[in-house]
Amino acid sequence: MIETGGGGVETDKNSRLLYLYEMLVHGEGLQKKEAAARFGVNERSIQRDIDCLRNFFASQEPPQEILYKAKEQRYELTSAAGSFLSCGELLAVCKILLDSRSMPKDEMEPILDKLLSRCASPQSRKLLGQILANERFYYVEPYHGKRLSNQLWTLGQAIWSHSVVEAVYRTQQGERKSRRLQPVGLLFSEFYFYLTAFIEGIDRAEHFENADDPFPTIYRVDRIEKLQVLDEHFQVPYSRRFSEGEFRKRVQFMYGGKLETVRFIYKGPSVEAVLDRLSTAEILSEHDGCYEIRAEVFGKGIEMWLRSQGDRVIWKDCPQKTNEQGKGMQ
Repeated sequence: MIETGGGGVETDKNSRLLYLYEMLVHGEGLQKKEAAARFGVNERSIQRDIDCLRNFFASQEPPQEILYKAKEQRYELTSAAGSFLSCGELLAVCKILLDSRSMPKDEMEPILDKLLSRCASPQSRKLLGQILANERFYYVEPYHGKRLSNQLWTLGQAIWSHSVVEAVYRTQQGERKSRRLQPVGLLFSEFYFYLTAFIEGIDRAEHFENADDPFPTIYRVDRIEKLQVLDEHFQVPYSRRFSEGEFRKRVQFMYGGKLETVRFIYKGPSVEAVLDRLSTAEILSEHDGCYEIRAEVFGKGIEMWLRSQGDRVIWKDCPQKTNEQGKGMQ
């Protein structure tokens, strides 16, 4: 601890900063009023000193924070590690990003670099870089090769503000269409980002097999070639408010269509994989390793997935076949 020298008043700013620094790092904390009286300055001067030290501690490895404890009316130094990703968390995030293959390499690389530079100490950063090096080198980018982060942010803001957007998109068949959309959600699934939106000014009876379908249309974001956010807003009644989370649980395969309930028998090696694949799945019964499962899903994608399981799956209730299959993914 720095002594004041025979009870004299210290007015030198550097000495003041050193005193406050030692009070904080030794865990004693400090009170602004007491420190101001000790050095014969006003509390604004002490506050400037605290702000200076706060910036200093935040720049260290690992960073630390000066927090004000209102109950004790004093400032204390605490580790800020809890507000940053741990090495394990950082490795998990980077692995998920790389495995998603959701962005071209020149867009993915800066994101990984920023994560590594801001969330790890120099030693850990080097080790993490070595762990990820091979996967980064052999990263396979999506075929479309389009940078998407700016467009995702634009759509995210439009969803939040309920702004109408005009979009020109390319369909699966290569046809370009122009639409006025009410965007309500962004989703990610198996390499692609998707926009869910209601279409304005369209004859539903003419364009949809199921004109009464209450759910939004699904668009692949990388197929949106032009996008303009309009100074127009839409309102959705509370009773029809769209929930991304609930919709996402049921649209596992990014195919539009009716909401269906399916039941099937599964006799494969890992029922957990089925429960993870179908978020709404529930086990109705089990006998000798055969599970009867029920799930709610949108569209016909579930049919393709069930067929792909071969003799591991026996259908009990197939999705009802009608002439109103709903709209498909755009």
